[in-house]
Amino acid sequence: MINFSERLLSDCTTIRLGGTAKHFAECGTEEEIIETLKYGRENNLGVFVLGGGSNVIFPDEGYEGIVLKINLKGISFDYDTVTVRAGEDWDSFVKSTVDNGYTGLECLSGIPGTAGATPIQNVGAYGVEVGNHLIDVAAIDRDSLEKIVITAADCAFSYRNSRFKSFDKDKFIITEVRFKLAKNGGPVIKYPELANYIGTFLDLNSLKGIDKILAVRDAVIKIRRRKSMIYDENDTDSHSCGSFFTNPVINKHNFDEFMSICTKKDLKPPYFSEKNNFKVSAAWLIENSGFNKGFNMNGAGISGKHTLAIVNRGGTTNDVIALSNHIKSTVLENFGILLEMEPILAAYR
Repeated sequence: MINFSERLLSDCTTIRLGGTAKHFAECGTEEEIIETLKYGRENNLGVFVLGGGSNVIFPDEGYEGIVLKINLKGISFDYDTVTVRAGEDWDSFVKSTVDNGYTGLECLSGIPGTAGATPIQNVGAYGVEVGNHLIDVAAIDRDSLEKIVITAADCAFSYRNSRFKSFDKDKFIITEVRFKLAKNGGPVIKYPELANYIGTFLDLNSLKGIDKILAVRDAVIKIRRRKSMIYDENDTDSHSCGSFFTNPVINKHNFDEFMSICTKKDLKPPYFSEKNNFKVSAAWLIENSGFNKGFNMNGAGISGKHTLAIVNRGGTTNDVIALSNHIKSTVLENFGILLEMEPILAAYR
């Protein structure tokens, strides 16, 4: 028997927005998930799957269907294989891997949300992506209600994307994730900002074993906290979905046009080349379109510490979306590049 409750959705998200869900179900087993999906199908109710609420924005009117909260728990270690159930808090899971002497995920410390949500958008930070270390995911097919396993090769991972976010969006509910990590190995520092921070404040060569991995994890958390990228009820700059826009990846033709525009404006944008494509900084585009840190519009704004974060300053979902659209249209007008938002707008399914 499913136990539904009424829940204010703004209490379930880090951006603290959203009305009421009249059918809110916390599922701690796969059987409860399947039962909830069946109930939704039999009663013509849409089902929205909720993890940690760090990458979702609910409508001001609430959600008319079922909000299914994933509450599957459990972490296990087997040589170089680490398995985590989908409802585990991601950062707590990363800490457990570090505490047990595993390297690979320490640069993904401090990221809010649940473990099961991370493969969906191929979560990444400081030069590391979830897809770099993932073996496979266990999932439930929402149509057939069958349990399946999908290998990393079949997840179609790319920059902040996967099959779960693109061509198979809303088809599966991830229940478990397996990672291959290095046991008693050393951390690999790829990202310049992190390398510079560690070079300034730490002497990694003086540390050994777990202490070295813990130091990197601590450095990542301090950097994220400095940018208000770790949720704090008392820090309004952290009342966000993290990075609201992804860094655009454009082809050579569009990149040449973009550089031509920048030359006319006497601007030199940062970018990274990736095979035949080019990744452009979304933060740079926003800032050079006239939006500074701390910018406010009605009840929404840009974080005073991190340009990519749109924050809730006592407004509504409509206020946040209005600011998002204003930023997108201005960047497009100025540089010919359309920004894509990273958070999910909860839609009735």
